[in-house]
Amino acid sequence: MSVDAPAAPRGPVLERIPKGDDRPRLTCGDCGFVHYVNPRIVIGVVPHWGEQILLARRAINPRQGHWTIPAGYLEVGETLQAGAVRETWEEARARVELEDLIGVYNIARIGQVYMVFRGRMLSADHAPGPESTETALFAWGNIPWNDLAFPTVGWSLTHDRERGARAGLAPSFEPPAMHWERG
Repeated sequence: MSVDAPAAPRGPVLERIPKGDDRPRLTCGDCGFVHYVNPRIVIGVVPHWGEQILLARRAINPRQGHWTIPAGYLEVGETLQAGAVRETWEEARARVELEDLIGVYNIARIGQVYMVFRGRMLSADHAPGPESTETALFAWGNIPWNDLAFPTVGWSLTHDRERGARAGLAPSFEPPAMHWERG
């Protein structure tokens, strides 16, 4: 089944509050089409092989060359779990079984919501995917903390460590702006 994205407005685009809404939206002055801009969902996994954690070095921007957990945008028609498993394979060529949802991170200023799972690797096999240059298993004391790609990576690793394999949801919070996110 194919899901087509709504067509963009073809007439003059105006910012106005549509009838029944409470905030300005981009609308087509000819047909009334409303272009909603909503947050993107990013899903990720903290993959474990025993006491080690799998990280991937980014081959793409933003933050090319820095370490990250396997993560990316959720696709239309995909569950959170399927997306997390897919991203782990795409970025680190690792197969995982998902355990707990360990964190929900609201980053409103860039329109993203991160949802991160704890995952158990099904084997020690891993390799860089198309968006990675390197993958490696790290013991907690050897994680390259000063070379992590995004604050969410550090938060996810820390929440994963604090929570262990316990079930439940980590607190949802709006994190402070990091130096590379400031305009």
